[in-house]
Amino acid sequence: MHHDPAPPFLPYSRPLVTEEDIAAVTAALRDPILSQGNRLASFEAAFATAVGARHAVGFSSGTAALHGLCFAAGIGPGDEVIVPALTFAGTANAVRYLGGIPVFADIDPQTLCLDPEAARAAVTPRTRALLTVDFAGHPSDYDRLRAVADEAGCLLLADAAHAPGAAYRGRPVGSALADLTAFSFNPVKNMTAAEGGMVTTDDARHAARLRLFRTHGMTRDPAALEYPAPGPWYYEQQVLGFNYKLSELHAALGLSQLHHLPAYNAHRRHLARYYTQALAGLPLHLPAEPPEGTHAWHLYVVRVTAPPPRHRDALFAHLRTAGFGVQVHYIPVPMHPYYRRLGCSIAHCPETARYYTQALSLPLHPAMTEHDAERVVNAVHAFFETDR
Repeated sequence: MHHDPAPPFLPYSRPLVTEEDIAAVTAALRDPILSQGNRLASFEAAFATAVGARHAVGFSSGTAALHGLCFAAGIGPGDEVIVPALTFAGTANAVRYLGGIPVFADIDPQTLCLDPEAARAAVTPRTRALLTVDFAGHPSDYDRLRAVADEAGCLLLADAAHAPGAAYRGRPVGSALADLTAFSFNPVKNMTAAEGGMVTTDDARHAARLRLFRTHGMTRDPAALEYPAPGPWYYEQQVLGFNYKLSELHAALGLSQLHHLPAYNAHRRHLARYYTQALAGLPLHLPAEPPEGTHAWHLYVVRVTAPPPRHRDALFAHLRTAGFGVQVHYIPVPMHPYYRRLGCSIAHCPETARYYTQALSLPLHPAMTEHDAERVVNAVHAFFETDR
């Protein structure tokens, strides 16, 4: 008897690496300079141009980029930074690495980004910055957040790990919408460098601090030296930095992937619109395009509004059993044991708490076909149409 093979497992995300990407990395391997070479400089320049920033500084990971962003912003012991409760822990961890205090605020239930009014309510005299997150690729409400930051006399920072290619009111995420913006090039992101990150800014002083921080706090720049140089070998460690350099191999892949980003994001947008049309009418709260911006569609997050037994956990189990790598993004940061021990909770973040009980990320990535998305849709419909 002939049996059709089971469809392959469909992850929620995966990188799409082309022969062009492979050739770019191979060429980098043939070059004797594998770190701090021309490819990194080219990648930084191209990325800055793509997002409309004056400066872009590459880092070895998205978390390293966030760490550098907080350092460049001057975050130090006891400084408070307002962070959405809904994000990956790395956003808040970067504040903690420098002795800062993440102050968790609630999300806007429509955008899933930091709620400007919740941020305003969280401001104290110790607030040094607002650190918003462009969650799932939806741009934050930058104008309202900038107004809150200006009222508080603090910086506006952005974690745009989900949002390369997104825009807010015609301005690219990564431009001067925020004072400093961090991106991630992890394999599941919209574009990848295998691992890597980038921070963009229009402020030359911030850019200089970023470059210093990623190289152990060391510099050879004659104009920046604090003491006279006795010879061309001389360099100084001026701050406590880290080894956060992005290699030439990673930069080569990142630069090649950057060329694909518009097409990759367009395909994500196509699949997201297909989901939205095909899932309409089910007991799901579906994500929407921002009315005044461009969504990068890093994630397609549905929120299950049906009562038990058709709640989120049951749909998660159903789809995993059917071979779909659905995921929950994320466990709210204040719920992690480390942050609970610091006294954090989501008791004052009702929208985040509600989201966490309902949210499910469906597969969405540029390697998917519309047929793949149709398989997901059929499985979701089957879940709600079957007596349970």
